[in-house]
Amino acid sequence: MSEPYKEFVIDLKQVAIYQDKSLILSDVNLRVKQGEFVYLVGKTGSGKSSLLKTIYADLNLKKGDGKVVGYDLVKIKSKEVPKLRRKLGIVFQDFQLLMDRSVNDNLAFVLKATGWKDKEKMKFRLDECLKMVNLHTKGFKMPHELSGGEQQRVVIARALLNEPELILADEPTGNLDPDTSDEIMQLLISLCKELNTAVLMATHDYTILEKFPSRILTCSNGSIIDEENIIMG
Repeated sequence: MSEPYKEFVIDLKQVAIYQDKSLILSDVNLRVKQGEFVYLVGKTGSGKSSLLKTIYADLNLKKGDGKVVGYDLVKIKSKEVPKLRRKLGIVFQDFQLLMDRSVNDNLAFVLKATGWKDKEKMKFRLDECLKMVNLHTKGFKMPHELSGGEQQRVVIARALLNEPELILADEPTGNLDPDTSDEIMQLLISLCKELNTAVLMATHDYTILEKFPSRILTCSNGSIIDEENIIMG
């Protein structure tokens, strides 16, 4: 655990972010520490999703320097991208669960896809992650039998499978009612603290920022403004 990058799971310097040939964000300087919870806010189309896609190497980094969990985003080869993503947990707004498979099978699918082979170890890790999100009795259910909040908990469990150093959450409460949103936020914040896993969460729900204050990055006018650090309540 002594690698030099451990202090910063995201380290971007003078980065320009492009979608095709369109410049979306310029002069991005951004560092996120291990175990830190950071919000990414901004209007639709302001560049939040493009920044997240650059961090998980879905968009190429063409200008500037960027390191994410020790991987150089400028030099990364396509065959290394799956290794980078194994160190990341990604939580989407629209769940992206396999609707024809049980919760257990959804998680097992990801473990197999990321190179797990020992069935006993897979079962143990799968159960462990479902316990972390309070769904250990629901593994046999199909996604459509779960509430929206429970489906998002499955997505978070899926994101935790490979013990990520960074969770990227793209509008994780966007499809949930306020009470369920609060539960998901409490879960993400507690996992961040307990597992010392950094969370970068894109949201446009400003009530969440008031209820669960933390550091805020704002995408605005083609750049990122790093708000003053606010200690989490």
